[in-house]
Amino acid sequence: MSKTSGTEHPMRKIKLEKVVVNIGVGEGGERLQKAEKVLSMITGQKPLITRARVTNRDLGVRRGMSIGVKVTLRGKKAEDFLKRAFWIRDNKIADYSFDKYGNFSFGITDHTDFEGMKYDPNIGIFGMDVCAVLTRAGKRVEYRKRARSKVAEKHRVTKEEAMKFLKEKFNVEIVSSR
Repeated sequence: MSKTSGTEHPMRKIKLEKVVVNIGVGEGGERLQKAEKVLSMITGQKPLITRARVTNRDLGVRRGMSIGVKVTLRGKKAEDFLKRAFWIRDNKIADYSFDKYGNFSFGITDHTDFEGMKYDPNIGIFGMDVCAVLTRAGKRVEYRKRARSKVAEKHRVTKEEAMKFLKEKFNVEIVSSR
């Protein structure tokens, strides 16, 4: 808060950087194509196929094998998707869904809960993970090529600030796990 005007400093304002929606299938082939179709219908963007990084013999997964699809949403699309996803969850999220840097994740068990989506026996039912990243202006200094620097700890978004941001912007209730 500024001492003179009582308004918040523009560099301290929290913003939604991105939302990543992921469907993990665990196998390639027809089921992966169906998940890709579902994700493109829900988000309106073309999904990216994710590949396994390591071999896991117990699960039957080899390194480099296609195992899921994901979409990264930014800007207005990200906000609209989050509003729809929170509506499915009755505008509630658990407090353990937040990490110490204010990012949060939650799951949606059934893609047919989205408005306008109907059950299709040819596709089946897919669940998905939704991960959102909250930042402040100036975060780019960590990633830029020239004059790269670290962001100070006091400039990072905390868990409490992220919870307050969700309550104010998306009218979300934070449910305590205790």
